[in-house]
Amino acid sequence: MLSTTIHPNTTIGAVALIVTDLERSLHYYQHNLGLQLYRRENGTAVLGAGGRDLLILDEQPGAQPVQRGHTGLYHFALLVPSRKELARTLRRLIDTRTPLGGASDHAVSEALYLSDPDGHGIEIYRDRPREEWQFPNGALKMTVDPFDFEGVLQELGPRKAPWTGIAADTVMGHIHLHVAHIPAAEQFYCDVLGFDLMVRYGNSASFISAGGYHHHMGLNTWAGVGAPPPPEDSARLNWFEIRLPSAEALQQVVERVRTAGLPSEQIGTGWLARDPAQNTIHLVS
Repeated sequence: MLSTTIHPNTTIGAVALIVTDLERSLHYYQHNLGLQLYRRENGTAVLGAGGRDLLILDEQPGAQPVQRGHTGLYHFALLVPSRKELARTLRRLIDTRTPLGGASDHAVSEALYLSDPDGHGIEIYRDRPREEWQFPNGALKMTVDPFDFEGVLQELGPRKAPWTGIAADTVMGHIHLHVAHIPAAEQFYCDVLGFDLMVRYGNSASFISAGGYHHHMGLNTWAGVGAPPPPEDSARLNWFEIRLPSAEALQQVVERVRTAGLPSEQIGTGWLARDPAQNTIHLVS
């Protein structure tokens, strides 16, 4: 019998972006954020942490910066393993005078927000332990409260340690997308792929996950209901990975996509699919 729920150990894998100037982007992600460059060939570079590929940058010379009012990336989110590691990253951003777009305490996490030179949204966050998450009336509590800058920076103690890059245990914690229509996005990601709906904010944003996580994906219509895909001559989300823990778990998802009559294409050992807003997904294991 075909399972209807995605495997609880599913995660978000690498995120691939179109950038306009690879050298500029590499300087930002390596120098300011502390990612490691693993491979570079022609106009493509792969960065990550701890030997793990997290970000693929594809240069498109002459492209415009990210254009607002379109579907695609709202932000990708790098999850660091502790509050102290978040503090190390915050100190690095301060030392390199990297502008912050915002910072929030979400009850389940503490998060910093910024944008790369092309305007791609980035979140860097740490999770609170699951036993501290709150479920008033049975629903997960996620807030947008002020960020405790002083408390976070106090994690570093009096001695300033040298910057050695972002924590090796950093992973891609989640991805947040602009979509055209929430009902269509929920139908695809929840009813077809099998994610669970965790939180819904009005009719403009939903947060979905596997295995009870607060969210592996955010879906919003803040770029406008019915927003079109981004122009081909602009910096944009190229694709992102949904990573299943086994070939069997991957095949279950692929079968649900086929059963729904949706197109998919095999790429190596994975599969390519597109959501209703034409965001490209690589399903991999």
